[in-house]
Amino acid sequence: MPSPATAGIIDSEEMLREIMGETMEIAVTKCCAKLDSHARDFISRSPFLCIGTANAWGRSDLSPRGDAPGFVQVLDDNRLYIPDRPGNNRLDTMTNIIENPNVGLLFMVPGFNDTLRVNGRAWITCDAALAGGSQIKGRVPKVGILIEVAEVFLHCAKAFIRSGLWKPESLQDRNEMPSLAHMILDQTQAAPTPLDIEEADEVIEENYRNELY
Repeated sequence: MPSPATAGIIDSEEMLREIMGETMEIAVTKCCAKLDSHARDFISRSPFLCIGTANAWGRSDLSPRGDAPGFVQVLDDNRLYIPDRPGNNRLDTMTNIIENPNVGLLFMVPGFNDTLRVNGRAWITCDAALAGGSQIKGRVPKVGILIEVAEVFLHCAKAFIRSGLWKPESLQDRNEMPSLAHMILDQTQAAPTPLDIEEADEVIEENYRNELY
């Protein structure tokens, strides 16, 4: 928490509403309790989402999930299935779900400035039929995330318009920063050598080549 000396802290909804005003009516009424045709179409086009979770003590986490468009299965009006692909086995999202099933999803579509938000409850499942529907290159996910949808709504484009996220002129040169491996070694080792960095870069690239699925 900010120190008592920090100026301008707003600690109640009343104070916040006094500054910001009331919610726009359409922002309240647009919320749906199920996946309608527009939500289903949006999800079928989306190759990328972020999932927000928190553990039993409220410590939060936000994690990306990505695959070919349609990788999230719409099972019915109120259920989604997200396959889990190989990663580093931190398992932050899934261990949080075991402790606290409340989740929030943000679906994105390249070129779309609007997004789709889904809130609900989640479980970790090893259901073979669901996993089989997400098989790629002969590899079936070991587990997946089953979502029971409670709230669905489209989110306006302002953040993406302001950021210019999809504009070609917004692309930055990745080479202006060190590689992922280089930065992690800087954070975890006192003085990584060029050979350390080269070897770590190759380990990551090898993982990208052979362990996506």
